[in-house]
Amino acid sequence: MAQSPARSVFLSAAGWLLFGVVVIWAGTVALIVAAGAVPSVRKADAILVLGAAQYNGRPSPVLQARLNRAISLYRRGYAKRLIVTGGVGTGDTVSEGEVARRYAVRNGVPDSVIMVERKGVTSAQSITAAAALMRSAGLRSALIVSDSYHMLRLELLARRAGVRPFRAPAVTPIDRSPHRWRYVLRESFIFPATALLGAK
Repeated sequence: MAQSPARSVFLSAAGWLLFGVVVIWAGTVALIVAAGAVPSVRKADAILVLGAAQYNGRPSPVLQARLNRAISLYRRGYAKRLIVTGGVGTGDTVSEGEVARRYAVRNGVPDSVIMVERKGVTSAQSITAAAALMRSAGLRSALIVSDSYHMLRLELLARRAGVRPFRAPAVTPIDRSPHRWRYVLRESFIFPATALLGAK
């Protein structure tokens, strides 16, 4: 039986809508990958490190890789201040930010140049709080250190918080994992929500 004209128009419109959604999603994936693959490292006012899991006061391999990248940038003179972030996770007694501070000090970064954000439990919360610390110290620009798949969203969050961001992705165990694309695909849904809805 032949389809009615109205049904044909609806199916055609639905098909084009689905095609458009797929194209936009694929473009988002490409942007996420490109942002992580093309650093924009240059001198800045601070190096801002996003927190990650810690185990009884020891940084997880992911957090350690991020901190090693930040410490290397500091030693090479890219910024004079280091900002570490991250709140207290479920079941923890110390914040990711505090664990990061201790690790940086043990690895030669003077405690006097480290600023600590200890309350953020999401990327947006940590970036917002870190931006407030930066404003209080007259700092405007930051090298953002996290996993490569995280760069695009962090750049957006930093700009919204009034920070001029530069991408400085770290090579973490996630980048070397066969599960890396799981994180990229997850980010491909979180980023549009952040961009369009202000989701955290």
